[in-house]
Amino acid sequence: MKPVVITVGPLRFIARFEHAKAPQTCAAFAARLPFEGDLIQARWSGESAWSPLGDLQLGVPVENATSHPSRGDILFYQAAASESEILFPYGSTHFASKVGQLAGNHMLTLTSGHELLPELGRMVLWEGAQRIRFAFEEA
Repeated sequence: MKPVVITVGPLRFIARFEHAKAPQTCAAFAARLPFEGDLIQARWSGESAWSPLGDLQLGVPVENATSHPSRGDILFYQAAASESEILFPYGSTHFASKVGQLAGNHMLTLTSGHELLPELGRMVLWEGAQRIRFAFEEA
């Protein structure tokens, strides 16, 4: 499958889907591309940003779930103990919400743009909400 381009404000990242480890999550999210939302500083997860998705359901099981993603590992969390969201770690992260620790499906991994992660963190922390867009890379 084609790489995914993720834009956050002026920043551009490239990611790959984790099909082998989260096939249903990847297929369901890929079917929704292009996908846009707002990205804000996470309140409980450390050096991470999140895109609140309310009650959005992709109808996927828990697969390849983690509470401790690495920087650049993008998670999808389907509404259960907390609302649905996309988590975008830019540094040390322990995925949580006001109800406690969460585990999200690791569906995308950055393949380029890691050097921009500190700027992503600065933007969401000091400038507020940023638009995020996921789309397949054009050939």
